[in-house]
Amino acid sequence: MTQRKIPAVYMRGGTSRCLVFHEKDLPESGPERDRILLAAIGSPDPYGRQLNGMGGGISSLSKAIIIGSSTHPDAQVNYTFAQVEVKTANVDYKTNCGNCSSAVGPFAIDERLVEVTGGTTKVRIHNTNTKKVIVAHVPVKDGEAAVDGDFELAGIPGRGARIALDFLDPGGAGTGRLLPTGKARETIDGIECSLVDASNAVVFVRAKDVGITATETPMAIDADAPLSARLERIRVEAGVRMGITGSAAAPKIAVVAAPTAFTALDGLAYDPDAVDVVGRAISMANCHRAFPLTVAMCVGVAARIEDTVVHEVTSGRKGDVRLGHPSGVLPIDASVKTKDGAAWAEKVTVYRTARRLMEGFVRIP
Repeated sequence: MTQRKIPAVYMRGGTSRCLVFHEKDLPESGPERDRILLAAIGSPDPYGRQLNGMGGGISSLSKAIIIGSSTHPDAQVNYTFAQVEVKTANVDYKTNCGNCSSAVGPFAIDERLVEVTGGTTKVRIHNTNTKKVIVAHVPVKDGEAAVDGDFELAGIPGRGARIALDFLDPGGAGTGRLLPTGKARETIDGIECSLVDASNAVVFVRAKDVGITATETPMAIDADAPLSARLERIRVEAGVRMGITGSAAAPKIAVVAAPTAFTALDGLAYDPDAVDVVGRAISMANCHRAFPLTVAMCVGVAARIEDTVVHEVTSGRKGDVRLGHPSGVLPIDASVKTKDGAAWAEKVTVYRTARRLMEGFVRIP
């Protein structure tokens, strides 16, 4: 046989797609595992299309997750996220993916890794990238994860079964601190930024400070080479200050602005009163077509922390933070309290849908 067969499931989780593997079907973490993930996804591809694998040429479609037995006393399964770079032979494990997190519960239920306990089954998930616990509330029908439902997720056509995800104690997921530098604002490249680490490490900048409105299409932002170069400089310097270096996946960078009218990619127009903040997020050098979920959760937490630029543009909103992004509006429920005299992120809750698309084997040369 000229190609190795490895069992895998192809799933959509939120606004991302990923290959899902059982940990037992892969080598231990290291170069051999990375070689398999790269080949399965189709990287490196200097043409940026990943035609020789299962990827889709952009960061949200170039992902893999690995599910195994839990090593955490308060979780049922381990979940490791792998961000596969498109053009280079690199697999990054420094961050989690909130969208792919929504695929873990359904996978665990359908693969009989956890027991179904009712019409909605809670799956406690240990994310090994961030060492955090996620609780997925998964609708179940006839013993399997439900697909049909009435929840509409911006960026995904149609409706599906709503999965609630509770990200517990999300602060310091990548750096160990909710505010990695101890301050709500830093000055980088001549502008004020907020460096916040909740579910993912993110640097936030005001859209107006980099000459945009945060209502531009992702394609327009990607085509603006000077803007992209400046945002990357800011991201890299923010990473140094946060103690994260050498990663294209972390920290992320997002531009934010006060509520304003915008038109989503599907042509639907939104009024300013429909949102509390508008934003655009850059992931792996591409502007996301929706919003990376972990970055959106960080938006929700940052909106609760006084003196951050996100708190400023949301005017300190108390209820759900409604984030306007290229594909629509996403509500985020974040709870931030004071602990030992400092801000502490207790929990972030978001809602997704997920679906198993294919199952079988990936072929690895």
